Amino acid sequence: MTAPASNFQSVFPALAYAGLTSARTAQPPLSVAEIQQGIREIGELPLNRARTLPAQAYTSEEFFDWENKHLLRGGWQCVAHVSQIPQPGDFLNLDLLGEPLIVVRGKDDLVRVLSRVCPHRAMDIMPEGFGYDGHGPAEAKPDAAGCGHTRIFLCPYHAWTFELDGQLKACPEMHRADCFVRDDFQLKPFRSETWEGFIFVNLDGQAPLFAAGLPEMAADLAAFRPAEMKLVIAREWDCSFNWKVLVENFMESYHHLGIHHKTLQPMMPARDTWTEQERRHYVRAHLPYKDSVRDEYRAFAERGDFAEDLPPVPGLGDAQKSEWGLFLIHPTFLLATAPDRIIWYRLQPLGPNRLKLLTTTLVPAEVVARENFPHLREKAARLLTEFHLEDMEVCTAVQRGLYASGWQQGRLSHLEMPVWLFHRYLAARIRGVWPTDDQRAAPGQRT
Repeated sequence: MTAPASNFQSVFPALAYAGLTSARTAQPPLSVAEIQQGIREIGELPLNRARTLPAQAYTSEEFFDWENKHLLRGGWQCVAHVSQIPQPGDFLNLDLLGEPLIVVRGKDDLVRVLSRVCPHRAMDIMPEGFGYDGHGPAEAKPDAAGCGHTRIFLCPYHAWTFELDGQLKACPEMHRADCFVRDDFQLKPFRSETWEGFIFVNLDGQAPLFAAGLPEMAADLAAFRPAEMKLVIAREWDCSFNWKVLVENFMESYHHLGIHHKTLQPMMPARDTWTEQERRHYVRAHLPYKDSVRDEYRAFAERGDFAEDLPPVPGLGDAQKSEWGLFLIHPTFLLATAPDRIIWYRLQPLGPNRLKLLTTTLVPAEVVARENFPHLREKAARLLTEFHLEDMEVCTAVQRGLYASGWQQGRLSHLEMPVWLFHRYLAARIRGVWPTDDQRAAPGQRT
């Protein structure tokens, strides 16, 4: 299910930027306050005058530290889908913003996000590879990187054991420690919510309730039944670019004309894409099929021959059957809906020019049960990789350009409205509010 991590520079060595992680930008250094002021000024511009962010917003270590505290750790990050941990004892490991985490389904069937740091001596209780071979009860799941199954958690350092809810179960040879109370020590729980089958975590514990701000988006996704889907394709990528570069690239379809001119442009021409009105917590864009593709897909669905292609998701409306939908839940949740699948990207920012990325595909459970599903999955995986490699190429080159003396502040097309809305989100959070709190919501491009 999960392919190993890919270093994009090994695929396109001509774009490798040796020393990028320690590169010095040719742009004049700006303080965090100066970068914030630049973003606030950009956030005040109307779409027809919109400009790109200062290069330092993508290259400054100090600004990334501010984002880490206020946007990333202070926001909701999506870490998993429920289909990755379907049974009690199933868990998923990942590191997020310096936090080693376990996403686990408990014996009570509740999903929790726990720290992997042992409260005894700060050992990672589930180091990469699940600890030492043959040590402890955890078993890795084949073809699912980071996923496993266990009945308890065992720290390999001193054999402290923890229940699936994080409570300390046993701590050998602690009976001579005065005033030691076992219940005072547990794996730290992080605040989490499960929404439409996706599991989110808030690392600082201060974010507003998650689902309360998304009733319209939940209605948009209802026909897809994402909580009942299965995650069937996942590929990890090591990326040498800023997390905002990926968000901007994912959400705008203007670049169909360029890097995707052979893959996505023939299906969903850039000129036909459009964006809905500004919302407080998310951005919604539409990528309609051109007429001939829509007619071909309708005929394909009516024939019912799904030997070579995934069948449509049952129960979709006419509009959902004839377009892709793009969603950004601020700051990093990226989702694309297609008539036959959902594509979800998990972002793990590592620095101003480093990102770990998981690209995934979800399909209805009944599709997974089809006899020819292995063939359909292989074809879907090729499609996902094909257009993502194109995106990786441009994102890597963009990050390199942000360091160059030839960088200039650009202008945005009306087809880049999602980027403009994302910049308005950044400006709002710098002001200490959310989009639409203190300004009138920007209208959509269609009614």
